[in-house]
Amino acid sequence: MDQRVKEFFLQYERANSSGDVSAIGGLYADIFMFGGPKGVQSVKKDDFLRVIPKMKAHLSSMGLSETQLQTVEANPLDSKYLLAKVVWGMKVRNSSGSKHLDASATYVLVRGQADALSIILQIDHQDLASVIKE
Repeated sequence: MDQRVKEFFLQYERANSSGDVSAIGGLYADIFMFGGPKGVQSVKKDDFLRVIPKMKAHLSSMGLSETQLQTVEANPLDSKYLLAKVVWGMKVRNSSGSKHLDASATYVLVRGQADALSIILQIDHQDLASVIKE
């Protein structure tokens, strides 16, 4: 299962790198929960897909140039759900050069038809925009 979960997040990395909003959307449930330093909210996938290009443009304007999967640790919660702790490595470029940042997130994934995985909960452990500004 660990390899399947790693491949799932590598697929996420590829979709994010290429800006493939549809492929990113395919990794999320129709409705999912998103948590971060500012609280928790229920998100409809269609709303999320409309926001992704704006989020990517904003982070890019702040210097975010690359995001790569660093580590994945997966633990089954039961036969249908699993918990994945992920660290993303990010390259940020600005006028003084470039720096590497790590951003961590925890995901709850559900196994659906044909054991396909979908994100039903994402918790970002930092406010990415604030981390990039620092």
